[in-house]
Amino acid sequence: MRRCQLAGDVVLKRFPAGGPRGSWPAEEFAAAQRVAGVPAEVVMELETDAFLVVVRQRSASED
Repeated sequence: MRRCQLAGDVVLKRFPAGGPRGSWPAEEFAAAQRVAGVPAEVVMELETDAFLVVVRQRSASED
């Protein structure tokens, strides 16, 4: 699984927004991650026109 940092969040996977199924592939992947215990969610990155499945990184002030 490829991971990179984006504004403090961990991006698990990217899906093109122009696909015929829209955000569904990203939503399905995020749901599978949540079943596995990973708190994944889908966000839209407008600059790259992609749906990103991310895990939010909590800051020390949120604890």
